[in-house]
Amino acid sequence: MSNVLKGFETKFTGWAFIFAALLLWGGWGLTTHHIGEWIQASDFEEVGKNVWYWIWMYRFHIFGWVTMAIASFALITVLTQRPLRVVAFPGLGMIIVGTFSLAIANAFYYNFGAWGVGIVDAISNPDSNYPVAIVNEFKTVDEFMKSILATNNYVTCFIRFGRIFSGVGFVLLGYAFIKWDLINKVLAWYTLLFGVAAVAVILGIPDNYEIYKPLFHLKVVWLIAMGVFLLKDGIKIPETQS
Repeated sequence: MSNVLKGFETKFTGWAFIFAALLLWGGWGLTTHHIGEWIQASDFEEVGKNVWYWIWMYRFHIFGWVTMAIASFALITVLTQRPLRVVAFPGLGMIIVGTFSLAIANAFYYNFGAWGVGIVDAISNPDSNYPVAIVNEFKTVDEFMKSILATNNYVTCFIRFGRIFSGVGFVLLGYAFIKWDLINKVLAWYTLLFGVAAVAVILGIPDNYEIYKPLFHLKVVWLIAMGVFLLKDGIKIPETQS
């Protein structure tokens, strides 16, 4: 037997999931230019066409990851029943770790993308107002690109680990959803299968951003679905404690 929990907790959590989806999708969809896993010199020209708009869209996107983590933390507080928390908590914990890894990685692209616009402009324009000490550090765009290469390598690692951590978390959370019949069965299986797909793609094709990109959109669909079902149906909590 289960009790349906539906109230402030599920409403807050549901809206957090939806808000996270809107920020992630909105920031991604409305941006003027998408940077891949590796920053290219040509990216700065595109970003520079409307740099402040691009910065704000990236801010929205990054806060989408942060809001997803908030929603996941909120869901943890709802799923306090034993024994389901033994599986659900580690799953949500892995999703949160992966989400913050992705937020940190995206912050790199945001910061270096905006910074690079100024550097490239200063290198090609002697009358630029960019700080002289920074400009003098790089004589050519190639020098600047080489200087960020090592950092970009670390960031691509953050991207891959963030995705695989999240994927493992989705597998555990999906299993908990199914085993204890916590939410709509279709969404429960969606959660599990999404996690399996994310792990399989990262392990099988670790360096292809384009192949993983559809999974980002499927994750946003999951966020929206979670929010809608939590608002509409609440969540079923098993009565038994053992």
